[in-house]
Parts: sequence; structure tokens; C-alpha cells
Amino acid sequence: MNDIASLDLFSPSYATARRKFQDAAAARGLPVDSRVLDLPGAEGETLAMDVVLDGPADASRLLVVLSGVHGVEGFCGSAIQTGMLRLGAPAHPDTAVLHIHAINPYGFSYLRRVTQENVDLNRNFVDFAKPLPVNAGYGAIHDALLPPTWPPAHQAEADLAAYRDKHGERGLQRAISLGQHAHADGMFFGGRAPTWSNQNFRAVLRDYATQAREIASVDIHTGLGPYGVGERIFASFDNGVLPRARQWWGALTDVHAGSSTSIPMTGPIQTALFEECAQAVHVGICLEFGTHPNERVMPALRAEHWMHRHGADDGMQALHIKQALKDAFYPDAEDWKLAIWHQGRQACLQAIDGLQPGGLSQG
Repeated sequence: MNDIASLDLFSPSYATARRKFQDAAAARGLPVDSRVLDLPGAEGETLAMDVVLDGPADASRLLVVLSGVHGVEGFCGSAIQTGMLRLGAPAHPDTAVLHIHAINPYGFSYLRRVTQENVDLNRNFVDFAKPLPVNAGYGAIHDALLPPTWPPAHQAEADLAAYRDKHGERGLQRAISLGQHAHADGMFFGGRAPTWSNQNFRAVLRDYATQAREIASVDIHTGLGPYGVGERIFASFDNGVLPRARQWWGALTDVHAGSSTSIPMTGPIQTALFEECAQAVHVGICLEFGTHPNERVMPALRAEHWMHRHGADDGMQALHIKQALKDAFYPDAEDWKLAIWHQGRQACLQAIDGLQPGGLSQG
């Protein structure tokens, strides 16, 4: 696929991204299984988690590709999924690719990182029958992160600086983004019940993945790390498969080892793969593409949450805040898009090859 065709994989809106994904499936004669969310999109469009299985339904080796776990990050993952569909079916027998497109369609359409429940989906896969995880650090800075006015007054920034001075940069990052269940109007809120996206993602896995004995997963995100660089973050609960993951994808980082730009989190979406597909060995990564420095990304994220916490979601300020958030997670630049496609395609093809008997998976 040449560079001009590669750039066409990317879209300016959820509605356009969904159409390109569906068109790519239709061109291959592949059905689209749409789990529709009963809310209108930002342009009045249908919102749905769209599922396409590329390969035999009884395949024992399965690659699961996820986009839009964090809605506004879906532009990147959608383009990679559409490109993989245009490339054609896996070249190996007994192997299939399961594309789960726009897992959080509301956030994708409305340019929010969170779901319609204001939940960070990657903090929502916890056992709600047990006491919920506690993040005391977030409680100490909640009001400073999302103060009454925006831009923040000096005192709010001073409070955050004081927390950073006491706990370090990594400590502040952990307090903000570990996940929290106490402040429903706050950032990185994990929810108090499974979200619509959580429930439907689990249902998709039960419908399409319970026959697989080997599952690879590529969960696509943006917003952390150097511009245009796809950090490959180990994302399996079984450390025993780490050598295989490294054979497939090369150098990996690990949030638990402190080598990743990300940090450990409560309730990541890979929990569902582990719980719903217990019959399979799972080897997975989060593919995290850098966009802009954190000094630009975090203020954009805070501003958007501030707007919803305080109901300031109209007028020119709201438009600027929404655009700033989109720009922070989806740079509208050809060099960035081409880098994303080339690395995303490579990671998917490496996983497909690695799943094969006698291939990298047997290393």
C-alpha cells in the first residue's frame, strides 16, 4: 500500500472512520456485526461497536485488534484496522483476525476519552462484587486538577506542584492516572458498575474467541511517548509468555517493571481477555503511539474534563477545548499518520506470524 493510499485510511470524524471500516469489510465480503449504542452520535450518526472476523470462525489461532478503548484515541486504531482489512486475509491456515472497532463509540464520536458514563474504560474491568480499589492520591488533587475556572488559577497549579515536589513526577502521574472510583465527575474514573462497552466487549469475546487456543492482542492507544513512535507495552497477565512476546515484537516495555511511559492501572481491558477466554494462551501488547509532549496532552485532557464537570460545554471555549483534545491525541500530520500505519501494520503481521506452529511462537 503506497503512502497516498495509506493516508486515506485516516478519518476526520468517527462517522467517516466507521464508514471506511465498514466499506473495507464489504469490499472483502466480510459481514459487520454491529453492537449499537442507543444514543445519537455527535453528527446524529449511529454509534456502535463494530466487529469483523477476518478468517475462519473456528480458527484456533486468533489475533484480536482493538481500537477506541479511549474514544478520542480511536482515529489511530481505526485506520490500522481498516488498513489490515484492505490488505487481505491472514496468509496462514487456522488463523483469523478479530477486529473490534470503536469499543467506546461515544467517546470517539464526541471527542472524549471516556465513555457516556464518564468512565475511563481501561479502569472499568474490576470485580464490582468486591471492595473497589482506592486511590487516595487522586482524592488529594481532584479539585486542583479540575478547579472551578479554566484556565486554572495559580493556587490550583501550586497545589499540583506541591504534590509533585513531595511524591515526584511519577508519583503525580500515578495519583492522576492509576484509576479511581470515588469521584464520578473526575478524571480516570473507573466506574461503579460495568459500562455498556465493558459488557459488550465481553459478549463479543464470548461470541468469537472461545474456540481459540492461542490469542494474540494488539490494543491501540495514543497520547504518551515520543511523536510518532509506537511503544510496545507488554499486556498479558501471564509473565511466562513474555519471552514469546519479545520474539514476536522485539523490545517491549512493562508498566510493572517501570520501563514504560505508562503506569500500572486498575481494571485494564485485557482483564476481559483473561476472564472470558480462559481456555487460551494470551500474548498481547498495548501499542501506544506518542503524539505531543505531556505538557500539552495533560492540560488538554484536564480542560475537557473540567468542561464536563462544571457544565461549561457550550460557546467558543468549548469548541477550542474539544479541538485541543483531538489534536493532543490525533495529530493531523502526514508524517505522523504514515509512521502509525507502518508500525501498526508491522505489529499485527508480527503477531499473525508469531501465532504459527514452528514460527516465532515456538522460538
